[in-house]
Amino acid sequence: MQNLPINWLTEGLLDFEYKKYRLLAYLQAVRSEFGQQRLYPVFSDLIMHYRHLQQVREHKKLVYESFPQQITRADFEKLELVYEKIVEDDETMAQIEEVIQYAAPLFTEAVSEGKELYDFIERHLEINPVGITPMYFNEGYLFLDAFPGKETQVYVYRITVFENTYEKYRGINTQLLRTVRRGLAQTYENLKVELVKENQELPNPATFVVVAKVPCPLDSALLPIAKRSLVKYVTHLAA
Repeated sequence: MQNLPINWLTEGLLDFEYKKYRLLAYLQAVRSEFGQQRLYPVFSDLIMHYRHLQQVREHKKLVYESFPQQITRADFEKLELVYEKIVEDDETMAQIEEVIQYAAPLFTEAVSEGKELYDFIERHLEINPVGITPMYFNEGYLFLDAFPGKETQVYVYRITVFENTYEKYRGINTQLLRTVRRGLAQTYENLKVELVKENQELPNPATFVVVAKVPCPLDSALLPIAKRSLVKYVTHLAA
């Protein structure tokens, strides 16, 4: 799709019509992805640009090593920019402000559309435990059923907890083990028994099945949303 550089606001020709053209081309590509229910990685990229714009707007700071060259570093984990030099409210900043005033509502609208799509897919996911759920939830198996279809994607998952002084964060990693065809003889419970026999290190693994009730792409929507939904589900169980 049409990408937008992290420093699109300040790099290259500092002209309103040029910036407008680049922005509209990017947002058109974003909406094309959303129209095909592909959320990732485009939604994360969109949010990063949205937050960058907010930071510039609120602080009137931009990151430059030598204005207007490439941004030197960015903290993508927190989606925050590390500011290195303050640009005064001169003619250059006035031009940037004009672009920001135009771009801000367009980004807000696009992010809202992405969130609506995310929420729609998430609402149409059904999560259930398979068999007896142990007290330890941070490692186990995830069964993922797309819609429509008769296949189950089997993943091993691991949830990692990160803490700082103020908050606790949970991240999840998954690894695809196999794809199995569902049937009368291949139930979720039978599949779990097979996995236990194969991996003695997890004698009673936490196992959850996520079933999609609406069609959506596996890699660019279903799996990322299912992973985040599973983290929320497990966090609620542990509370």
